Amino acid sequence: MFPFRSSHATVRLAVYVIIGVICGATITSAISSIGISWSVPPHSAAGTFGDLLRFKSESQLREYLKTKASNPYIMYGGFWGLPFGALLKSQTNLPSIAVDDALRAASEAATGDFSRTNVQVEGVDEADIIKTDGKFIYYAQGQTVYIVLAYPVAEAKLVSKINIEQSVSEIYIYNDKLVLFTIDNGSPSPIPKMPSIIIPQTYKTVIKIYDISNRENPKFEKDFKIEGNYVSSRLIGEYLYMVIQKGAWLNGENPELPVVEDGSTYAKVQPTDIYYSNSTDSGYSYTMIVSINVQNTAVPATMETFLLGFSTAVYVSTENLYLVVRDGSDAEIHKINLVDGVIKYIAEGKVPGWVLNQFSMDESNGYFRIATTAGKLVKGVSTSTNNLYILDETMKTVGKLEDLALGESIYSTRFMGNRCYLVTFKKVDPFFVIDLSNPKAPMILGKLKIPGYNNYLHPYDENHIIGIGKETVESETGDFAWYQGIKISLFDVSDIANPKEVAKIEIGDRGSDSPALSNHKAFLFSQEKNLLILPILEAKIDPSKYGGIVPANVYGDFIYQGAYIFNINTSKISLEGRITHIQGDELTKSGYWFNSEYEIERSIYIGEIIYTISSKLIKANNLSDLKELASIELH
Repeated sequence: MFPFRSSHATVRLAVYVIIGVICGATITSAISSIGISWSVPPHSAAGTFGDLLRFKSESQLREYLKTKASNPYIMYGGFWGLPFGALLKSQTNLPSIAVDDALRAASEAATGDFSRTNVQVEGVDEADIIKTDGKFIYYAQGQTVYIVLAYPVAEAKLVSKINIEQSVSEIYIYNDKLVLFTIDNGSPSPIPKMPSIIIPQTYKTVIKIYDISNRENPKFEKDFKIEGNYVSSRLIGEYLYMVIQKGAWLNGENPELPVVEDGSTYAKVQPTDIYYSNSTDSGYSYTMIVSINVQNTAVPATMETFLLGFSTAVYVSTENLYLVVRDGSDAEIHKINLVDGVIKYIAEGKVPGWVLNQFSMDESNGYFRIATTAGKLVKGVSTSTNNLYILDETMKTVGKLEDLALGESIYSTRFMGNRCYLVTFKKVDPFFVIDLSNPKAPMILGKLKIPGYNNYLHPYDENHIIGIGKETVESETGDFAWYQGIKISLFDVSDIANPKEVAKIEIGDRGSDSPALSNHKAFLFSQEKNLLILPILEAKIDPSKYGGIVPANVYGDFIYQGAYIFNINTSKISLEGRITHIQGDELTKSGYWFNSEYEIERSIYIGEIIYTISSKLIKANNLSDLKELASIELH
């Protein structure tokens, strides 16, 4: 029995074999069916699901795509990762790293004091390339997942590897289960692609689950393949929720429908399983919301399919998933309830503008809050404005704050309880403090203008916000600014009417960069330890090359790549030290672009030990003095 089910319908999915014969533009299909069905609550008689309708037939879906989609032959949707095939090679009894006996004093049993993935919502885990459980480190790199005994550090070693034919994108750890994501484009679709018909290539999102109760010998347990491209995922308790999209197009007169797989078993989503709205979009996609119980894979997976526009951002609370779709100049928001693996569509709403990322959205006390940028370029002049909207449980707008920072765009947002912190930028960085305590009347409480901008905002405590971004220098000839080095700021918002930048540190000159600027999972922070760690590629300019006056648009030369360790409290930020994996003269040979297998991507801590991770190496260093304690080669 194929494990997918619909959470609101008795679903009959056909396992089929297609025999295609090309004769001019004609395709003959033979479909073999077996009766796979599940007894679950039926659809309503009207064929509705929240605010959505359900197709009654394939012909209705065909006509919908012809009339509603401006180009039904082009696939829309995101793409990540590389193809995947199933090959497991677990290696045991790998050599440990020699460690001095003196290290054992710093290597007692783990106490539960270890870093987790930096997530947006507490209790809602997000996938990443690095995970730790306080004893082992799990690292997805290329076609391999490494399992490393990290604590106690005196026993640190590589204990096993899972080798995959194609690249692993992200992973989760839940108890003794390892979940990994990859993409499969190497195996043929159950529907042969006829060479006389030009249609887009479709990738399959692959989810593989391993039993790692024996870390030295991981055992493959189960896999799922869903035809389409991975958009986002979250792990809430033992349930993994995913958003996957496949472009909606017609193959001649036939809609190309998504296929789901379990091993060698195929099942095609039927038109009568697909929900839609009456909006018109140029980029329709089948959006599949999938839930899998990763602890007990015998529990049937659940999937609901929606024909919507291309998703631009996803926000997930502990109970609801919000999917944002571009609808012309508006953002169309779909609210979907997620509880114990059950997927239930609630309602849709719409607000002007577009969202930057998941941090532009938030849910609190039943209200959904969203920050958008709206506008366009008119004769080279930006008419953009920035707005904040509050929607109720039925996705009706009940409050709004519009027309912030004319001509600028949102660079970062952070919602914290009854406040929103918002950064816009064009030449300087307005830092807004917005009160949300009255959902029907949000209002600006304070504003601070400073040079530079912040890509990411993170709470230090309820009255202090950390910002990371770039320092800038305003152009003397145009209405813009030149990016400079990495800037880390600390804002004091205890006086909400007068927010202050109470501390700031700049690393490097123009050309310096950090993955934390675009990926919050590279940001490691502990308030208890007053610890902030960022991977940084630092560039410096030699002023003597320019007669002592350095133009603002000049890039520096790379001088260091590694983990920068900062001490941070409510009044200061100080650089305590750096850790690198770079060997020899890689930096001086890198030229304009830097790429190294020893580039540190992430840092974690277990107790008082910092672990830094690059493609080839994991290092363990004492937090107190940064003394190296162990080094584990990743073969």
